[in-house]
Order: sequence, then C-alpha cells, then structure tokens
Amino acid sequence: MAAEENQTCYEGSCVQSFQFYLEQSGEHKAILQCVENILPGEFKRIGAGKSSLDVLGVGSGGGELDAEMLRLLQSTFSALPISADIVEGSAQLVDSFKASVAKSANLQKIPFVWHIMKSEEYEKQVKAKGVMKRFDFIHMIQMLYYVDDLAEAIKFYHSLLKNNGRLMIVIEADKGGWDTLWRTYEKELCIDAVTEYRSSGDVVACLKKHGLKYEEHVIPNTFDITECFSPSSKIGERLLNFFTAKDHFHQSFTPEIRAGILDLLRNKCSTEKDGKTLFNSNLSCILVHA
Repeated sequence: MAAEENQTCYEGSCVQSFQFYLEQSGEHKAILQCVENILPGEFKRIGAGKSSLDVLGVGSGGGELDAEMLRLLQSTFSALPISADIVEGSAQLVDSFKASVAKSANLQKIPFVWHIMKSEEYEKQVKAKGVMKRFDFIHMIQMLYYVDDLAEAIKFYHSLLKNNGRLMIVIEADKGGWDTLWRTYEKELCIDAVTEYRSSGDVVACLKKHGLKYEEHVIPNTFDITECFSPSSKIGERLLNFFTAKDHFHQSFTPEIRAGILDLLRNKCSTEKDGKTLFNSNLSCILVHA
C-alpha cells in the first residue's frame, strides 16, 4: 500500500498509528470472523479438481489476516501444495510478515514470493514480462484507497484469476462512518495518501460496469470513540489523527473544521449507547468470480 511516489503509506510513525487503530477498532477480528464463515466453502469451490493452489495478497500489511486465510486454505486442502505471492509497499510491514512466517511451522511449508512495491508497480512489472502468473485466490483488504485508478486495478487483478478463482475485496461500507466522514470533508482530507475516497459502493458500481459476477457480505463493526471528544485525551487525539490521516489533528484544521468533524463523528458517524459513542466502522467483503 503506497501513498506517494517515493514513500510507502505505512512506514515509520504511520505503522504505529495503523497498529494503534487496529487495537482500538477490533477491525481485524471483525474481518477474520467474516472470512472464517465465508472462505471454507469458497475454498472448496475454488480448489475442486486442482493439483495445486496459488494465492496473491495485495496490500497485505503485516500479514496477520493473510496468515489466517492461508491456514484456512491449508486445513481445507491439506494434501495440495500452496504458494503465496505478496504485494506490499511497506518494507517495515513486510519484515513483520516475514517474522510471523518464521515462527509458524505451517506457513513455512508455503513458498512465498515478496514484491515490495506499489500495486501499480507490480502491474507494470507483470505486463512488461508478458507472461502473467495466475492465481486461484486474490485478496485486496483495505488497500483500494491507495491505488491510482480503481477500475484499472480491479480489471487487472481480476485478469490474473485462474478458472473458478475468486478475487476478495474488503473495503469500508457504503454510507458507513468512514464513508460519511471522508465524503463530507473530502476537500480537507483527500490531499495526501488518499486523493480519492472509495467505499464498497464505488467497487460495486465498477463491478457492475464491467459485468462481473460478485457477492457482497456485510462485516459489522463498531468501536468506542468517546475519548475523541475529550480534548486532553491522548487516545482520542491519536484516533482523530488516524481518522483524518494527519499527524496532528488539532493543528491541521481551522477551529470551524475541527468542530464540524467532531460534530459529524458524534452525530452522523456513530451511535450513543450506555454513555459511549460507538463509531460505525462496518466493512464490506466482496467476492468477485473469475
């Protein structure tokens, strides 16, 4: 996942911010519950009659979810050889992924090929070679915000699917909290790593335009952002930084914009329950057929 021409999205302090958000939001747990329900059946369909299985992870980060999906695939097809290619722009996160592989006997059975580069760079490299490696299962989890061209990215990765393969996209839900925040304040927020906000609605529109068959599954998730409304709270400040993709929320906006964002977070992006403000961070899991 890369943001700028010479700097990947998640390096240095951005990695810490991202990990902090995952801890607070429970996002990976919510995604994992969804894939554990959906993927075993999908894997059986994908692997039927095949002698080996090839997986491509795009924007895999530190590999926490990749590891679980690969274990699911191994448990579904214990006798089949499995390979994994990983496309990830952050060298720091790839190092974390490699460290996890080194600690897992099951993952060490899988040959990994590491592509430390932006999605667009991988696409150029593949097209330049002229021979495309194809995959049975491709996943793009929370990374389509960072591609230059959404339609082109989906078209390219879909073209890499083998017969009966699946492309799995996980992205923020249409009209969820993130969608509401970033579309309302698009002018102020879409200026750095994310220049055009996308949600599941944009992906579905793209799939329909290309006539691709897909199924969409809601991944329900909420988390407590009450601390965001306490000016002295360090946790609240770090969450606001992540919500707005800024290093310093309070210094990055005018008082009017700050007040507007806080009001929107409380009244349009969240619900109140037991004195807590719970942010709607629903996601969408979209399975695209070959």
